[in-house]
Amino acid sequence: MRQMGLHGVVRGKAKRTTVVSDHDRWPLDLVQRNFNADRPNQLWVADFTYVAIWAGFVYVAFVIDIFSRMIVGWWAAKTMSSKLTLYALEQALWARKVKGDLIHYSDRGSQYLSIPYSERLIEEGIKASVGSIGDGYDDAVAETINGLFKAEVIHRRGPWRGLDMVEYATLELVDWFNNQRLLEPIGNIPPAEFEESYYTEQEVLAVGAGLK
Repeated sequence: MRQMGLHGVVRGKAKRTTVVSDHDRWPLDLVQRNFNADRPNQLWVADFTYVAIWAGFVYVAFVIDIFSRMIVGWWAAKTMSSKLTLYALEQALWARKVKGDLIHYSDRGSQYLSIPYSERLIEEGIKASVGSIGDGYDDAVAETINGLFKAEVIHRRGPWRGLDMVEYATLELVDWFNNQRLLEPIGNIPPAEFEESYYTEQEVLAVGAGLK
């Protein structure tokens, strides 16, 4: 489309959120569009979106576990600084108690390649991975979550007065999404149920192998 000078139709004014980092070197793309995982905490995808409020915008960041599509961390703020994404990451780390043996995937936005964010991943032994520039396929899973957030909450329940309203609505969404929403990619069950089934199966296998 770019080569032919074509542009998709945008409803309302578009808001640019990804500001590409000016680093000379980026982390490698360890995912290569293979957005699949065999267990929880194998691959996380991070992204953020925006919500129009009465006086400007609020930005909401998500961290998603690819195995179950569970939202493991989120944060909302009035600015799209590195603190927005870092606080979402911290929430995910606290919730999952994970160290190492995990890939963290994001776009090349400066918020995800900032020194504090990169150092936090290194501290936890998590491998950073980034996609290519301007390729929608590389961010498809995160964009799906953002799209559901917009369609099922933001567009249905607005207009939004301010940050506090968006925070509360996001909290409700995450709880509902993780524990009640049926997702086709994981067999039309909620993410929490999918993960519970995984851990139950692992327990049974361990007992059968005499490990417990």
